[in-house]
Amino acid sequence: MTSIAYPAASTLPSTDARAVAFWLLGVAGMVFAMAVIGAITRLTESGLSITEWAPVTGVIPPLNEAQWMAEFDKYRQIPEYQQINRGMSLEAFKVIYFWEWFHRLWGRLIGVAFLVPFLWFLARRRVPEGYGPRLWLLFGLGGLQGFVGWFMVQSGLVDRTDVSHYRLAMHLGLAIVIYALLVWTAIGLLEDRRPSAWEGAPRGLKIHGHVALSLLAVTICWGAFVAGKDAGLAAADFPTVNGHWIPPEIALAGAVGFVENEVVLQWTHRVLATLALLGVVTLWARLRKAEIAGRLAWVVRALCVAVLAQYALGIATIQTGVSIPVAALHQAGALVLVGLFMWALYELRGPRSAA
Repeated sequence: MTSIAYPAASTLPSTDARAVAFWLLGVAGMVFAMAVIGAITRLTESGLSITEWAPVTGVIPPLNEAQWMAEFDKYRQIPEYQQINRGMSLEAFKVIYFWEWFHRLWGRLIGVAFLVPFLWFLARRRVPEGYGPRLWLLFGLGGLQGFVGWFMVQSGLVDRTDVSHYRLAMHLGLAIVIYALLVWTAIGLLEDRRPSAWEGAPRGLKIHGHVALSLLAVTICWGAFVAGKDAGLAAADFPTVNGHWIPPEIALAGAVGFVENEVVLQWTHRVLATLALLGVVTLWARLRKAEIAGRLAWVVRALCVAVLAQYALGIATIQTGVSIPVAALHQAGALVLVGLFMWALYELRGPRSAA
């Protein structure tokens, strides 16, 4: 069988399309960094150190001892301090305060990095036709993310010593959606249009790609549950969980255990990750069998390598007792997979006219 490959595009993107695409990729890079900063904020238990939402004045951190003591006094009123960190020194508080402040500051910088160039492109009428509504949607989602972040923090200020893992999953999930849309839109602008010689991958491969992406999305959601419940510490052995292939906690905890019990949460995350890995590896195998070459084959190979590395990082995370550097890399790996998936799915589509 002759290998299938599409030629290089005969029509290059316009200057405006390339400029908007590179801007969006820059913002996507900032969202990527934001997710990693958020992971470190969670891993250092810093998320509740700032107990108020001040979108404007919160840009400036405490500048003198009196201001630091005022912030520390607010923190000492919440359950996390009273039940877990009682006796914490001011210097230790400054460390956790920094990560939450930096996380919020970076979010504000993303908003500026998106809005200012967007308004400039609009004023100069350089937004390619048909992309205006999608860019407004991205801006709206960014604003919503700020609200969801505060909604998450609020859950840990009154009756809990940590944030709700459901709200944490919502916060991370929305970040992933924003990141994916940024990458997808940028790829569309850079591709401009496909040469008619490439008709796209067979329908079965397209469905396979979407199923694999869905498995990855659910796996990331469960990863947020695991992080929110500190379930990464529930078992350190692999491939068994505390010596069991199927943990007995499943029967003890019932259906609610899949979203509440720490051991069951970690086991479920492992199962989902294994299914996502198999989804990617089998997609790559089917592409090889169909002898599809070119950029699509390259992207799926990269996706296959990335998912294997991510799986290894997941194992390393639990076996190191959720080491902060390893766990942060694991979070970054999830974003790498999402970005590669967006590219792979775009390549699977075929020409825009046939999409």
